[in-house]
Amino acid sequence: MSKFWNSTVARQKDQNRRWQGRLHEIIFEADTPASKWFDIVLIVSILLSVIVVMLDSVRHIREAHGDLLHLAEWFFTILFTAEYLLRLVCVGRPLLYATSFFGIVDLMAILPTYLDLLFPGSYHHLLVIRLLRVLRIFRVFKLVQYLGEANLLIQVLRSSRQKITVFLFTVLTLVVVLGSLMYVIEGEQNGFTSIPKSIYWAIVTLTTVGYGDISPKTNIGQALAAVVMILGYSIIVVPTGIVTAEFTQALTRQKITSRVCAECSAEGHHSDAVYCKQCGKKL
Repeated sequence: MSKFWNSTVARQKDQNRRWQGRLHEIIFEADTPASKWFDIVLIVSILLSVIVVMLDSVRHIREAHGDLLHLAEWFFTILFTAEYLLRLVCVGRPLLYATSFFGIVDLMAILPTYLDLLFPGSYHHLLVIRLLRVLRIFRVFKLVQYLGEANLLIQVLRSSRQKITVFLFTVLTLVVVLGSLMYVIEGEQNGFTSIPKSIYWAIVTLTTVGYGDISPKTNIGQALAAVVMILGYSIIVVPTGIVTAEFTQALTRQKITSRVCAECSAEGHHSDAVYCKQCGKKL
């Protein structure tokens, strides 16, 4: 009797593992027809749900088609809830996925609709409800999971973060110095009423936006403004060069596949990887 029971339990566990493995392959992988169709349906659903949120923010559309938008919102919420639960079921460590970036994004995609039920549409709660509606726009971040190039972009940004940080610190130093100089040259009578206001002008001018709400009037100030504008065009090249160099290095490295670990949901494994780089489980 004991052997029969142990055999039944073992078969049941084996069936559960196969079922979870198949589900994990469909949801997290992108190499099979079923997984590709799953990704297509999710991408279309995400885009449509974001459009629904945007339309709900337009007053005359909300007044004319509010009920339809409400039904559509609940349809997408239930769909994303089912997807979120399936993701938790098919991974070996559900808590690890739930606390990951994409796990939090998945939760943020469905949580506002359920929280909306807790707040009546009274005047005092309109701001809260409006905030919850805007939070649904976070569903667009779910698209990152289905774009293979996004992993490469994330790796490039991570590898170049120190260089970009130094660059941003240099730019910050420049705008503080240039803004302070312009404050001394132009003064309050020409609109540069304070150093922070002058720094704002320096940022706008250096980034080649040029709102024109503040502009120098003296010859020296205009000469300095010309230098800042030319400097702005030169500075644009720096982050582009940093990122391009990192992209070139990343593309020459070993190919990264779209395989996802069934145990911890880690991504970015090399094409010849046998075990997960995070938890060590066999891929």
